[in-house]
Amino acid sequence: MTIRLTRSENPLPSTHHPNDPVKVSLFSPEKSLCLCVSVVNLYALRIIERVSVTNHTARRIVSLQPSVTVTLRDLGLLDRLVACTKYCADVCPEVADGSRLIVSDSWTAQTEQILAAHPDLVLASVPYQLEAVGEILKAGVRFLGLAPRTLADIYTDIASIAGVVGEPERGAAVITRMQGRIDEVRQRAAGAARAKVFCEEWGKPIIASQPWVAELIDAAGGEFIGTPGKSTTAEEVAATQPEIILAAWCGAGDRVPLEKIVEQRGWQELPAVKKRQVYCINDELLNTPASSLLGGLDAIAWAIHPERFERPRGIRKIGG
Repeated sequence: MTIRLTRSENPLPSTHHPNDPVKVSLFSPEKSLCLCVSVVNLYALRIIERVSVTNHTARRIVSLQPSVTVTLRDLGLLDRLVACTKYCADVCPEVADGSRLIVSDSWTAQTEQILAAHPDLVLASVPYQLEAVGEILKAGVRFLGLAPRTLADIYTDIASIAGVVGEPERGAAVITRMQGRIDEVRQRAAGAARAKVFCEEWGKPIIASQPWVAELIDAAGGEFIGTPGKSTTAEEVAATQPEIILAAWCGAGDRVPLEKIVEQRGWQELPAVKKRQVYCINDELLNTPASSLLGGLDAIAWAIHPERFERPRGIRKIGG
């Protein structure tokens, strides 16, 4: 005799109680009969239905940007990471154990490197080059590409990664933690004078930092001057008379030559320079759109309000 679960064409109504009868059919060669049984827990039905369903959740992930690797770490899923870029270790030291392939990032991605890792998912984020995107697509592997600009975008990206790897609850927890920390800094900075802050992500040409950095500066009690993410000139910046200057050049780590750029740009008379309020913040703390931005927030908050915040790691002041 065999047992077969009889499935309705329509799902069970929302009013169905777990202890309500559910129809099961018993079949034998001689005759068939139907009877009703009480299922203690409706989830038992779902388990039965899924026995033969293949788990399609990604298990071998290639990360082409540090922000993706940080998010996988926050989700507790580094065990699924089979390849990442050499820059990922700057913000996620856990991946520097030699157990993963090192691949080019989403700016210089190469099909052969991706395929060598035998992945079932490739995750990437800004910045991109058109040619590199083509190389990623040529690999023929499931691909999720992210392009955040604001903090809201970053939260959405974290939720997207968490969803595609089957851990939405963990993603929600990461987002809540980030939002809570930003709100805490905002409250501590409330009521203090708001300084005019210029922050750049590149020096030649001068490019103002991304919108998410402008939001962090606002939360830390400052006023971002200029247009986030756009090119500008030394003269245009000088015209705004910034009281604080922050530099976090992409790929430069903590090596922005503060004294040199002040001299070359003729900024010696700016309020920020006269007060020695010119700082280099480690690149990975402001240019990695993930929870690592909280370290950048701490650096910004100390630069703007040193009387209210302790000096964190990752920030260097001009002349010292």
